[in-house]
Parts: sequence; C-alpha cells; structure tokens
Amino acid sequence: MRLSAMGDVAMTVPVLRAFVKQHPDIKITVISRPFFKPFFETIPNIGFFAFDDKERHKGFLGLLRLFADLKQLKIDAFADLHNVLRSKVVRTLFALSGKKVAAVDKGRAEKKALTAAENKVFKQLPTMFERHTKVFEQLGFDIDLSNPNFPDKAVLTDDIKAIIGDNHQKLIGIAPFAQYDSKVYPLDLMEEVIAKLAKKSSNKILLFGGGKREIEILESISASYDNVITIAGKIKFQQELELISNLDVMLSMDSGNAHIAALLGVKVVTLWGATHPFAGFSPFNQPLENALVSDRNLFPKLPTSIYGNKRVEGYEDAMRTISVDSILSALSNCI
Repeated sequence: MRLSAMGDVAMTVPVLRAFVKQHPDIKITVISRPFFKPFFETIPNIGFFAFDDKERHKGFLGLLRLFADLKQLKIDAFADLHNVLRSKVVRTLFALSGKKVAAVDKGRAEKKALTAAENKVFKQLPTMFERHTKVFEQLGFDIDLSNPNFPDKAVLTDDIKAIIGDNHQKLIGIAPFAQYDSKVYPLDLMEEVIAKLAKKSSNKILLFGGGKREIEILESISASYDNVITIAGKIKFQQELELISNLDVMLSMDSGNAHIAALLGVKVVTLWGATHPFAGFSPFNQPLENALVSDRNLFPKLPTSIYGNKRVEGYEDAMRTISVDSILSALSNCI
C-alpha cells in the first residue's frame, strides 16, 4: 500500500519489479490511487487495486470497507510502504485478522538530524528503495536491487510523433518545476540552460510540467525555439510515460519526474536546493555525480528540509550556486 505522492509511488516500482523477477511465484496487489495505475501495468504478477478516497474508501468507515474489499483478494501478507494513519488502520486490521504485516521505517529521527540547523549530522541515509526492501524482508522475501531490469522503450504513437516530430538525434527532457519553490532552479538560469542546449540542432528539448501557470511559462519559453517543445498539457499520463521512456536524459528538480524517468531506465540529472540526496530520495540507479547540489560552504545549513516545504531566511538563492555550465556538463556526460 502506497497512496501518494507521485514520486513516492514511483519509487516503489523498481523494488516491485525486482521482487516479481526474483519471486515469480508470488502475486502482488498494489493499493494506490487510480492515477498511478500506469506505473505498474507493464510488471508481470502485479495486480492493481484502486483506492477511492472520494467515496467508497473515504474516512474511517471507508477504511473498514477497504479492508473488507481487500479480504476478498485472499491476501496473505500486507506491506505498508506508506506508514501514515490510513495505512496503519488497514495494517492493524490485517494484523488482527492473523495476517503477517510489515511497515516502512521512514527514519524520521535520522532525517531530523540531517536537516537540523545546529548539530547537524550530515551523512547519507538509507535510500527509500533500501527501506522498501526491508519491509519485504520482514515478510520473508529478500530482494536484490544490484542488477535492475527496466522496461523496453515504448513505441511512440502517431499522436506523440505529431507533437515532437522525427527530426531529432537526442531527446532531452526538462522538468523545471517542483511542489515547493525551495526546490526549483531559478527560471532565468534554466532558460539559459535551455538556450544553450537548443543551439545544437541535433537536440530536441521537451518541457514537462503541469498546471495552468507552469504550462504558460513553458509555452513562453518554447515559443522562441524550433527544437524546444512544451509537452505539458498536450498528452495523457500514459503517453507521457511512453515518451519519457524514449528520452536520452531527463533534467529534473528533486521531484516526481526524476523518479518516473529513473524507473523507466532513463539517465537523470537532478538539481537540489533546500533538499539533498543524502535524505534517501535520489532517483533509482543514478550515480551521485548526476545529483548537482547547492554549495554548502556558502549555505552551511543545507539541507534545510526533507521535502522542501520549510523556508530558511537568506537561503532563497542557494540554487544559484549550481552553475549553468555544471548542468550542461552533466547532461553532456549522459548523452
């Protein structure tokens, strides 16, 4: 069970993909929001149960109905990869019914120490992928993530080809936004990155995002270039996954797009502001050198937040210490 957010749900995919390969006799049912179903559709031995928080599974009584619905699937063990109030209720009901249960340890104390303003303990914490594997270990299933397999590149539909065309050698995805401003690279610098990438006619730059404001910004940027295209708002989520699987590299903030690209086997360059890859949220199977972080010599309190939702006065420009040239160099190394 993992209900949200997009990036967190995406981070379960590499673990589940390894699980079904190494334990092919076990059937897994993923409980999550309907929107995330496409993440799991290409993985064998995985079923999907849609969590309906609007009606049937809303509130405490809804969780009782959820448990009743899940019991019909004759589940033998329950893996709680979310460990929030909702999942705890369902987990407890399974435990009371005699089923084996396990829950993810989010390492809250370790993360608090990592983001502390004083007496900071700056060290790499276990990744979420490692934390997820430990849940399955508690249920009796070892998982080895050292030799991951990824889905094949999707065959692009005519609808997508009509948007991006065929005249490209390198497809570079850029997702310049994140949920919180403290994780967003300054737009003027990102435009400089895009402008320099666009100078090569062999590059085709695809801009990803969501929401009216983001789409307007992306459209205003792409309008200046023949080989920069705004994807946001033009295709469905399933098609977006298919397109991302064909990228040569994705440039992303610490956000869901980084995890989506990584689970599809795409190389990812990430930019980090208030957050830091040491917290364990770096995208799957990506080298540490592809995670470009803000300068801790100039901003020693970094990371100041695990999720980017905490602002620290005077740290608004921390991401400006990530140079345009360093981003271009990292992208060049990937393609």
